Amino acid sequence: MSIEQTLDRAAASLGAAAGILVCAGAGMGVDSGLPDFRGDEGFWRAYPPLKKLGMSFPEMANPDWFSRDPALAWGFYGHRLHLYRDTIPHAGFGILRDIAPQASRFVFTSNVDGQFQRAGFDPGQICEVHGSIHHLQTHGDSDEGIWSADDVEVAIDRTCFRAVGPLPCSPTGRLARPNILMFGDWGWDDTRSRAQGERLDRWLHELGGGALVIIELGAGTAVPTVRNLSNRLLARRSSTLIRINPRASAGPAGTLMLPMGARDACTALDARLSGG
Repeated sequence: MSIEQTLDRAAASLGAAAGILVCAGAGMGVDSGLPDFRGDEGFWRAYPPLKKLGMSFPEMANPDWFSRDPALAWGFYGHRLHLYRDTIPHAGFGILRDIAPQASRFVFTSNVDGQFQRAGFDPGQICEVHGSIHHLQTHGDSDEGIWSADDVEVAIDRTCFRAVGPLPCSPTGRLARPNILMFGDWGWDDTRSRAQGERLDRWLHELGGGALVIIELGAGTAVPTVRNLSNRLLARRSSTLIRINPRASAGPAGTLMLPMGARDACTALDARLSGG
């Protein structure tokens, strides 16, 4: 099937959808100018000083750094916090928010950048399965819970990507860390993400036998959290999976495969639905 035929079938499915589940991985943000940290070279382009240290993304995205070298840990995560705050979501976000207005929608994402909220999606209809950089928790055992990072500013020496000055702290003065699931992370407080997941389960239950369309964008295979949900839902119920990925769009039988970037695919689908 050609890409044009696949786009036509995908648009027809969206036009008949009762519910749309947007499933997004790191590739969703690439068209907004965000790095996806694909491979060591991609990571080092975003953080050149860490190349000198031989640090890979999995090695750096580890909670142990908040104990071993909190200034380095907050240099990395503080830079990401400000980067995500300053990034404007690309046009594909708005298309996904408004496309097929007859359908209810929910977002399931492994991204921690908060781009869907910034693009105007209902925060109550978003599941951030790996947490959010815009929320903090205490590093180490604590009952202080999760709180907003809206007022947090981290000064960073960009020559070495180390935080300078006071580091973010909890209300009682203990060292804080992002409420993100990191590699080798046994201290992540999943309370917020678990509650979001429960809302997603209720949304799927309330959808009942209605036609479900899953639009998966930029979800890779290295950390297959998003793909696993898409595949599971496709197998479990009568639904349509539209997999958008320029390098790895293959999927189970019945998958509508679009080897395209997220913004271009959303634009093409919108054009078909609007008759453009």
